[in-house]
Amino acid sequence: MKTRVLNPAYALVLCYTGMVCLAIAVNLMPIFLTTVRVELGGKAPLSDEQLGRISAITFAGLVGGIFVTGPLADRWGGKPFSVLGTLLIGVGLGLLGISPGYPMVLVAVFSMGLGAGTLDMVLSPIVAAVQPSKRGTALNWLHSFYGIGTMITVVIGTIALRSEIGWRPISLGLVAVPLVVALGFTSLDLPPLVSEEHGRRTALSELCGCSSFMAITAAIFLGGALELGMAQWLPAYAEMSLGFSKLTGSISLLAFSAAMAFGRILASLMGRRVSPIKLMLSCCWSSVGLFLLACFAPWPTVALAGSVGVGLAGSCL
Repeated sequence: MKTRVLNPAYALVLCYTGMVCLAIAVNLMPIFLTTVRVELGGKAPLSDEQLGRISAITFAGLVGGIFVTGPLADRWGGKPFSVLGTLLIGVGLGLLGISPGYPMVLVAVFSMGLGAGTLDMVLSPIVAAVQPSKRGTALNWLHSFYGIGTMITVVIGTIALRSEIGWRPISLGLVAVPLVVALGFTSLDLPPLVSEEHGRRTALSELCGCSSFMAITAAIFLGGALELGMAQWLPAYAEMSLGFSKLTGSISLLAFSAAMAFGRILASLMGRRVSPIKLMLSCCWSSVGLFLLACFAPWPTVALAGSVGVGLAGSCL
């Protein structure tokens, strides 16, 4: 029997808010990396490898969530996974808020990453199913809320740093956001993620045999690496390598996220007036130039500006 969407606008709002939860899960810890480095290091600060492990564990969870959720969401629908993803983020934030040391932080960020990966896998197809005639525009708006969510996270983190509020209380305070979103998804009817006109799910072997699909998959992988590789390390890079203050490091991530959100909204407004291939190629080459500028510019301000510019160049990818 066909599932009826009782309120498409409500479904879109929940998906947009879910993307904000995803942004919190991925971007909260980068704001506090230098603080965590000192607080959890004991007699000596955490090493660069230990700091890097926090991001690595986060993305191990994210990738795991994506791989597990993808095939199962086709079979069971998006609703259980949208609820599960937000709950996992809430659990991770709670564990982060009560973590006594570094090992618990790793468990917390893995849970947050797993929830983020689960949401990342289902929110886009849910939005595409809710807005089938305007999928491109709807998806750009959805992903702009990742940038908006990152901006919100950075503002909260910056206020916390300025007010000398620790990352644990902030984590506990943010638990309410994914829990409210999870509650909203429990009362929502969603359309099936598999097109009823198509009549069947496409086998993985069939997808892997399609050269266009594999090329797009590789492009998504590289686009994600471009965006998240810069965002995860930008505050720490600005402070530890470029010599800026903690506040400037946080503001740089805020600017990066604002540029990303603006670029995605702009792409949604462009619609079909600009060739997607030409737009993506322009953004790819711009990203290469900006990464080189961020890495090798002899002036810290120019290097930081290049880092922020990556957010705009990589936004539509």
